[in-house]
Amino acid sequence: MIQGVFGDVLILLAAAVLVVALFRRFNLPPILAYLVVGVIVGQQSLGGISVSEDAHFLAELGVVFLMFSIGLEFSLPRLLSMKGVVLGLGGAQVVVSTLAGALVAFLLGMTPQGALVVGGLLAMSSTAIVSKQLAEQVEIHSRHGRFAMGILLFQDLAVIPFLVVIPTLAISASGATAMPLLWALTKGVLVSALLLAAGHWLLRPLFREVAARHSAELFMLTVLLVTLTAAWATQQAGLSLVLGAFLAGMMLGETEFRHQVEADIRPFQHVLLGLFFITIGMRLDITALPAIWFWALLVTVGLVLFKTALIAGLTRFAGAERGVALRSGLVLAHSGEFSFVLLSLALDNHLMDGQASQIVLAAVLLSMALSPLLIRYNGALAKRFFGQSYGRNRAQMEEAISTSTRAMTQHIIICGYGRVGQNIARQLEQEGFEFVALDMDPLRVREAREAGDAVNYGNSTRQGMLEAAGLDSARALIISFQDIAASLKILGHVRRLRPELPVLVRTRDDTDLDRLQAAGATEVVPETLEASLMLASHLLLILGVPMSKIVRRMREVHNDRYRLLRGFFPGADQAATGSLEAQRERLHTVALEEGAFGVGRTLGELGLDKLGVVATAVRRSGIRGIAPEPSTLLRVGDVLVLYGTPPDLARVETLLLRG
Repeated sequence: MIQGVFGDVLILLAAAVLVVALFRRFNLPPILAYLVVGVIVGQQSLGGISVSEDAHFLAELGVVFLMFSIGLEFSLPRLLSMKGVVLGLGGAQVVVSTLAGALVAFLLGMTPQGALVVGGLLAMSSTAIVSKQLAEQVEIHSRHGRFAMGILLFQDLAVIPFLVVIPTLAISASGATAMPLLWALTKGVLVSALLLAAGHWLLRPLFREVAARHSAELFMLTVLLVTLTAAWATQQAGLSLVLGAFLAGMMLGETEFRHQVEADIRPFQHVLLGLFFITIGMRLDITALPAIWFWALLVTVGLVLFKTALIAGLTRFAGAERGVALRSGLVLAHSGEFSFVLLSLALDNHLMDGQASQIVLAAVLLSMALSPLLIRYNGALAKRFFGQSYGRNRAQMEEAISTSTRAMTQHIIICGYGRVGQNIARQLEQEGFEFVALDMDPLRVREAREAGDAVNYGNSTRQGMLEAAGLDSARALIISFQDIAASLKILGHVRRLRPELPVLVRTRDDTDLDRLQAAGATEVVPETLEASLMLASHLLLILGVPMSKIVRRMREVHNDRYRLLRGFFPGADQAATGSLEAQRERLHTVALEEGAFGVGRTLGELGLDKLGVVATAVRRSGIRGIAPEPSTLLRVGDVLVLYGTPPDLARVETLLLRG
């Protein structure tokens, strides 16, 4: 076994790379991969490695940045707009789950303080897993998706009082609890108010001054300073580090720098948070499983069944149909990443004994391992148990839409009635075209219908909804929202039922343009490229270029499917990232010097197109030739402008220079 800290780091990195890659191959959450890595490498009885104090400190920093990012995403207007779901359903779920879990733990012999922590951590669910998988399944804007996200928002907020209370529970474990708890909560409110006030008055001017220096390093250093200073301040006040980080995120989330801050801290957050989950997995002792497996399995089954029933009951009480209520419960039936945060804090404060912590840790791990399956098959399970009523409710919705569109022919179907969809509707109204819109936001639908707009509540990715909206007699269909997965689903239904129907799709840029066109989109409108065209046309008009020439140029770009605009030089920032954005097609230049393999050969002889690369231009003696012919003979000093993906560009550059 490799000895020393450096060897331990190598083992952790190697295991993390292998296991995360394996989990990603099967589209499983990376959180589970990190936990499995921790379980594998942390078995000291089997020759595993131990966690040093330095690793614990780095892992705690991962939680700090997690809470900071949660604070960045926190939005008071969003909370108020969903107050019924967030405060009503979310509050009831957390309170009932915490009390029920604490009561069971207390009856099984735990101390009141430890039982309260167990109840709290079992009440949590995984925001990361739920939001990602619902988005991939195009369910995040569905009725059960909105219920789930609203409850998750309250769970994220409910972590804060637990972070304040747990250290106090440890101090007061041998004496009275009420007064210390009251003082801790009061202190938490006061410190939070003080930090928020300071941030309101100081942070915006500070970051404006830093941003004016145009230094990415200075900006990132300032973010780290603000985050860690807020965490240090709450720790000095006897509270948790992560409380300060959450407050710092809230403060910066209200500024115009939120997105840049989030991009800067993401690498720190992901790496350090991965280390945190590894250290949590290392706490599980596999050799203890034979003695606790029955209890761990019992807690897991009880947790999943209880949370499913509770959340289904609460959402049913709130007016949801039985199928929607069950789907909401299944989506949130597991524990989450904050369960590990609270468990780690409880263990560090000695609120749980060894065997109890192993049972709870194993149960949380098992429930999270089940979560992808529960989320993936929530619809199938709802249909199995409440198929008749669930189908009847959907049929009623489809019948209502069908009734409103029965008299329409040659109308336009608008999928999504946000700002873009509404602007399209206004233009259609001006020209006298009939339209019907489908949208998943009940408030937007209600207000638009009250204003007289032909909009209905419905999920446009479902074939029945499209048919109810009059797909068989429609003249065209518009997908006005930016959701590639949903757009592909809609295109699949339309091409199967009405292959000749014109379909226009909105997208952010040209990343998925070919994919959408291959799926059957008549036209794809990338916002980034259209904005470039509009700016260029206005500029050319100001410069005195005749309008007829500008219109002709714009038409040529559209007829060529944006080919002229689709290449771009990414710059150092985008090239350095490991995101999918960094792997998309782009422009790249290659200069041919004396001795280069490409000199004296034609583009046709080199066969660049067979390698997935297009030569968009050749610059020779200061003159740029657009779209060179295959017969173009390359010379010394030529600069080729190539278009392709980074791997293909690298191969072609090697070919041109070395052969």
